[in-house]
Amino acid sequence: MKGIILAGGKGTRLYPITKAISKQLLPIYDKPLIYYPISVLLLAGIREILIISTPEDIGDYEDLLGSGEDWGVSFSYKIQEQPRGLAEAFILGEEFIGDDDVCLVLGDNVFFGQDLSGVLARAMDRIETNRGACIFGYPVRDARSFGVVEFDDERNVVSIEEKPEKPKSNYAVPGLYFYDNDVIEISKNVEPSARGELEITSVNNAYLDRKKLKVVLMGRGMAWLDTGTPEGMLKAAEFVETVQARQGFYISCPEEICWRKGFIDDAQLKKLGESLRNTDYGSYLLSLLEG
Repeated sequence: MKGIILAGGKGTRLYPITKAISKQLLPIYDKPLIYYPISVLLLAGIREILIISTPEDIGDYEDLLGSGEDWGVSFSYKIQEQPRGLAEAFILGEEFIGDDDVCLVLGDNVFFGQDLSGVLARAMDRIETNRGACIFGYPVRDARSFGVVEFDDERNVVSIEEKPEKPKSNYAVPGLYFYDNDVIEISKNVEPSARGELEITSVNNAYLDRKKLKVVLMGRGMAWLDTGTPEGMLKAAEFVETVQARQGFYISCPEEICWRKGFIDDAQLKKLGESLRNTDYGSYLLSLLEG
């Protein structure tokens, strides 16, 4: 399975701080925002990742992440000329995806939880076993501001509604999706919405029509954090700082994940830590080698 991260858009809700820099390059406490969705893909064991961004910003992502060789993974890059909708990711990424299945994660989504690896594994297993598509359901107090998923006892999706006045469940749909290879052809046949975009909801509804759309639920121990506003970014940063300070481990540290997954060895992790020797981040990487 391959992974795609959408890191485009203009981040207008964060103006003026995003007038000169891509939102996903802004910090969430001690690391760039894009490290968080990257970490989700790495936790799922995905090592081939495509970053899609704007013509103005794509070079900054290449400068930040490079080829991925230092982490034992592979990064590719693709330009989205205009924001034509989330589903365009699969059209732009057709050559990158090839014959594989694919996971799409939005570049501004932050996930955290003890069972996150297990949640991702269950989604991947559904794709490998049943084919089709798998989305996630995250419990929220008031679902009216979200896309809402309704499902039966076997986790088959019954309906998806965008910001319904009377939600049929209290499970919101976050920006994380797993699809089989049919998603490429489905996306090519999606009609633009009233706002002229290829909507991910249209892709999900196509799988729903085929009775091939499943949902995996994120439980009480999971956190899905909003970073779409200055307040949301501040709260996400405070959350990360609190957990790291109290528990001593880092949230969404790609180097650590790659090391624990066996993508890189001790010597490679040491080299990465020493390259950041004068920072707390570098010191943390080196401390992992001490047991």
